[in-house]
Amino acid sequence: MRRQRRIAERETASRGLALRPPEILDERLHIDKELLLIMNAAGFLFQTPRLLLRPFVSEVAPALHEILGDRETMAYCEPPYTLEQTRRFLADFCIKRQGALAAVRKDNGLLTGYILFKSIDKDVYEIGWIFRRDCWRQGYAYEACSGVIDRAFRVLGAHKLLAETIDPGKSVPLMEKLGMLPEGIQRSQVRDLSGNWADLYLYGILSEDWKRHGIKMDLS
Repeated sequence: MRRQRRIAERETASRGLALRPPEILDERLHIDKELLLIMNAAGFLFQTPRLLLRPFVSEVAPALHEILGDRETMAYCEPPYTLEQTRRFLADFCIKRQGALAAVRKDNGLLTGYILFKSIDKDVYEIGWIFRRDCWRQGYAYEACSGVIDRAFRVLGAHKLLAETIDPGKSVPLMEKLGMLPEGIQRSQVRDLSGNWADLYLYGILSEDWKRHGIKMDLS
């Protein structure tokens, strides 16, 4: 999970309503076929060994709320969302602005995680992640983010990806495992959910870092 500076403002456990596996997607989920074709052509409708990375659709609001509405999951992000806040964020940022991808388990169709991925400059992207608490410590965040990073550099021709967090215990080690390098610490930059000032850790990965780090996934 990453600290998102007001993820709704910066162009910013029950199963609930889950996305179906890709082989049984019904017409209800094909709301914007043109968008899906565009995303596919750009390399962002793809799978990793256990996950399907795809655009968000409005039907997953309850499942997304199980992530964004959970206080422990959001501990290093911002106050947990109400269901109405989740619906607005999903419609405006995830779908309309195409600022994020849904990470869906292939074995059961469960919406497992939210992956922030948006352009902030020419060939420069921001990446972030928030995963269901009952899916922590199973490698899903690493798998999904590795796939997105690989796709960004290999298909989109990205120059750089950026990430930030106030969580030095879990997020920083994951960023480093993904091949990202520290780019600075903004001391006492933001308040956590308890109102205490927290350091903001900045990480980035360049295309040459990615090539050197050697993360390559068999994606289709």
